Amino acid sequence: MTKSTFYITTPIYYVNDVPHIGHMYTTLACDVIARYKRLSGADVMFLTGTDEHGQKIERSAQKAGIPPQQFTDQAALHFIGLCKTMNFSNDDFIRTSEERHTSYVRHIWTRLIENGNIYLGKYSGWYSVRDEAFYSASELIDGHAPSGSPVEWLEEPTYFFKLSAWQDRLLEFYEKHEDFIAPESRRNEVVSFVRSGLVDLSISRTSFHWGIPVPGDEEHVIYVWLDALFNYLSAIQSKEKYWPCDLHIVGKDILRFHAVYWPAFLMALDIAPPTRIFAHGWWTNEGEKISKSLGNTIDPFALVDKFGLDYVRYFFMKELPFGKDGNYSEQHFIRVVNADLANTLGNLIQRVLTFIHKNCDRKIPYHHAFSDEDIALFQIAYELPQKVEEAINEQALHRALNLIIELASRANEYVSSHAPWHLKNVDVERMETVLFVLTDVIRIIGTLLQPFMPQSAEKIFGILQIKPPALQDIGTKLECGHEIAMPSIIFPRI
Repeated sequence: MTKSTFYITTPIYYVNDVPHIGHMYTTLACDVIARYKRLSGADVMFLTGTDEHGQKIERSAQKAGIPPQQFTDQAALHFIGLCKTMNFSNDDFIRTSEERHTSYVRHIWTRLIENGNIYLGKYSGWYSVRDEAFYSASELIDGHAPSGSPVEWLEEPTYFFKLSAWQDRLLEFYEKHEDFIAPESRRNEVVSFVRSGLVDLSISRTSFHWGIPVPGDEEHVIYVWLDALFNYLSAIQSKEKYWPCDLHIVGKDILRFHAVYWPAFLMALDIAPPTRIFAHGWWTNEGEKISKSLGNTIDPFALVDKFGLDYVRYFFMKELPFGKDGNYSEQHFIRVVNADLANTLGNLIQRVLTFIHKNCDRKIPYHHAFSDEDIALFQIAYELPQKVEEAINEQALHRALNLIIELASRANEYVSSHAPWHLKNVDVERMETVLFVLTDVIRIIGTLLQPFMPQSAEKIFGILQIKPPALQDIGTKLECGHEIAMPSIIFPRI
């Protein structure tokens, strides 16, 4: 049974640069899952937003010659624009420079002080401005952070969070909640890191000013990661029913913040941790690591302009198992889209519905007795929603799409083997039954495609002249005699 509420989040994105393919990929995955949960009847809260404080932002604003707030106001518009361009269905967009967030973080800080989880001390160690992260000497690789970013030695007074005090509680929590971190390889990394020993975490800075001032000691600003993580709560202050969050989706590079620091902060506040954190992989471009210095970043806006929105949405959800690294190749993009959408799914829809429009007076034909082959195809189609739901719940988004395309392939085989164009001349009743079966299969495919390619699914329903169905309606067959519209090509070849 579907949970009545479902809360899903992206990480909030750092605004020191324009959105890239990684931002699009993470938010797209959340959007697909959120849309599917709504389709299944859940009360969904889907949150994304921007992380706008920290030394990196301050330096970027200085370089641009404008105040940090003006810099972040301009930068946030690009991320809001990405949501519109990609047709994301987020219910809210949180910015950490908003009063609703900053006041909440100040409140949280005060609570952590009052319950003895924060103390004043001095930090000495390595810090990466680009990652906004502290690293021990043992973590450095050739003098750089594990991410490859440069580090600098930092010495300054700081407030510490007693992270070390939560080591055993965290390990106990991981053991009791095996699905808390996914995929399993990432879970193993986190557990190994915590077992190796946690040290107290510096959670304030004095060497810059762009951040939330520490209550009662405004020479300090609150460390950007403590600040940022609480967006997941500051955005739902009047909607407590959504907590604990069902699913945080993050990139693998920020898993430690979400799977170690975040639950420790929450435990210190006596707040339940989220239910699940899923860390996905990174994309390369034609086999090369994507970076600004190589000039091979992938612009999601340009991709949509070139290939169309739903083709982009389809490829990035279909191409690789969610959680693994993947490679973007334009030629492969074209091959996948043409094979799956133009040749398989588009061909099925076009030839079946065009034949009905021309030969059945534009109406969904009345069916007669179903053969064993009809029933077999129906069984595959009507069992598909359960299999797709299982894949969605495991964040196996590629598997869900594979299942849908496999059904379209089977339907194409059914068309070829039953040849309604031949039956038209020898057995009209059998032709009508075959066409009815195929049309209802197309309806089921369209229903399940809605979270992935909402615009294309809407076009399918437009031809069928029916309202977009919810999952609970998937067992209700089409109405015989219902008139359809003139079919158009939904998935043209690239």
